[in-house]
Amino acid sequence: MTGHAPTFLVFGYGTMAGAMVDGWLAAGMPPTAITAYNPRAKPVPQGVRLLKQLPHQRFDYVLLGIKPQLLGAVADQVDAAAGRGSVVLSLLAGVDLASLERALPSASGWVRWMPNLAAARGKSANLLAATGLTAAQRAQIDGLARMIGSAEWLADERQFDLATAVAGCGPAFLYRFIDALGAAAEAEGLDGALAARLALQAVAGGAALAEAAEQSPAQLADRVASAGGMTRAGLDVLDQERALELLLAQTLSASKARATALCEAAAKSD
Repeated sequence: MTGHAPTFLVFGYGTMAGAMVDGWLAAGMPPTAITAYNPRAKPVPQGVRLLKQLPHQRFDYVLLGIKPQLLGAVADQVDAAAGRGSVVLSLLAGVDLASLERALPSASGWVRWMPNLAAARGKSANLLAATGLTAAQRAQIDGLARMIGSAEWLADERQFDLATAVAGCGPAFLYRFIDALGAAAEAEGLDGALAARLALQAVAGGAALAEAAEQSPAQLADRVASAGGMTRAGLDVLDQERALELLLAQTLSASKARATALCEAAAKSD
């Protein structure tokens, strides 16, 4: 990103907010542009200011990184921090734009932003939905997202929770798959450490190839799986009665349902 760096107040310096900060710094954002507020001391990158009391100054953005259930309890504090025309960037799963606007009426704009921990490596999918933004603000936020990965703007906010289950929760599901693949190999007799390394490398290499390939993942799978071969025999197990597809559908449904419950809880706390 070129030009004047926007200033940030990170309200609640948790794991996800920290990953975003790491990614922005790696992409060239000056650490002096970032102030973190957290009631308890936490390690922050060199040059980032960490405060236990809210500062009395204006920030372009307030990045909200608290737990969704705490919004009602801290809304007055956040609203005071955003009261000079800041844009709120919310990482709160399940808290919709209408709830943010009601809880934080002094802001000049509100953004739902769902990254994942790959933001620290510049590889995050970033889901975005917003209200109240100027064209310039939207363009700047788009640039901020692309500094740490992609920018996926959702025109229909009703899709946000389901998309979050894929892009935000998806890496955790993938980590479970990697562990399960290694554990299955160990159960079949392979050394456990070797099995874990092979499972991780298979997924990492496969994902890198899928990202660069013109073919779809399904087409790539068919390229690997020759008729009557080892891979096809394994795929037949995953494909039988759509077992893997149905398991993941249940997984995403459970995550989406939890987001709905969090949104209802946030609305009641307004």
